[in-house]
Formats: sequence, C-alpha cells, structure tokens
Amino acid sequence: MKAIVIGATGATGEFLVNELLEDNDYTTVTVFVRRSIEKQHPKLVEQIIDFSKIDSYKDLITGDVFFSCLGTTLKAAGSEENQRKIDFDIPAKFAQFARENGVSSLVLLSAYGAAAQSKVFYSQIKGQLENRIADLDFEQYVIFRPGLLLRKESNRLGEKISANVLNVLNSIGLFRKFKPLPTALLAKKLAKAPKILPKGTAIIKLDEIFGF
Repeated sequence: MKAIVIGATGATGEFLVNELLEDNDYTTVTVFVRRSIEKQHPKLVEQIIDFSKIDSYKDLITGDVFFSCLGTTLKAAGSEENQRKIDFDIPAKFAQFARENGVSSLVLLSAYGAAAQSKVFYSQIKGQLENRIADLDFEQYVIFRPGLLLRKESNRLGEKISANVLNVLNSIGLFRKFKPLPTALLAKKLAKAPKILPKGTAIIKLDEIFGF
C-alpha cells in the first residue's frame, strides 16, 4: 500500500511515519510538510509545500491510504480563524483531492468529543471535519477519537498535570476509560487500522483504542 501523511511533524504523526516506514505492508510513505523531517529512508517521499497553495499540489496527492493527523492548539494558532485553517480547511482540502485522485482509504486522527454542533470550538471543528470527509464517500473511513495524549517531551503544563491526575485515579480503579494514551501507541493503532478493518466507516473511541 502507498501511504500519504499530513501532520508528519506532529506529536503523533512523527511516530506514525516511523511505523509506516517499518511496516512491510506499506511500500511508499509520502509526507506533505512545511519543512523537512530530516529523515532518510528508501520508502520515504518528502513533499515540502506551501499549505496556503494546496491546489498547486493536487496531482501529488495519490496513493492508497491517506492519514490525516494535522492539528494544533488555539494557543499555538493564535486565533480561532488560524486554528480552523489548520484543523479543518487544510485536512478537508487534502481529503477532497485524495478522493478525486482515487485514494480509497482515509484514517483521521480526530478527538474525544468531536461534534459539529458542539459549543466548544475545538470539538466543533473536529466534528465538522469528520462530517466533511464522510461526504466524500471513501471506501474505507476510520476515525480515531483519543482523549488525553502523552506526548514525547511535552512542554504543556496542563497536559502533564492532567496525565498525572488520571494516572493516580486509574491506579485506584477510577476513570480507566480515560487512561492517557501515549502518542507512540496511538501511531501503531493508526497504521494498523486500514489493514484489519473492513470497508465502510469505523469510529474508534478513546476507551476502545487500547484494545484495538
């Protein structure tokens, strides 16, 4: 299979690219990035692009499986408008072109609580993206909705505090379905999904990811 990845420099995407490169079922791994990921591998194809001009690269968005892992925080984006561009506009456009170019499978890294009608902005745009991609009618569409992620060398104080609190609660049998999920483990599940799931739509919720 030929894989396409956006979000390859992110906390989960970085591990996903490594998983795909080491998986014999994937013959090529094409990443679309703003800057080089500085990795050398015979299966890796790196496309350094201007994400404000995606139309210019439409013909390059080809393969069998498209992994959409692009996302940011409101703090990093600076405004809701910029966050929408990154979390909704860019992935939606890539998905559209991938489908038009014959890509049959899409694996989306969404989020817990994603719902188009949510009053929470982040959950709202994630839900809207899920719906937009559903309208494209991929033969296989897999949505992952993880909760709190344990990121490598995270500098987000809130994440560290939340993870520590949940780990303590998990140890005494509470809130186990909200167990923090290491991004490396999530990446393994993402890479595995299109190989073992049937055609159609599948939603893998946070309490199902560990056993998936």
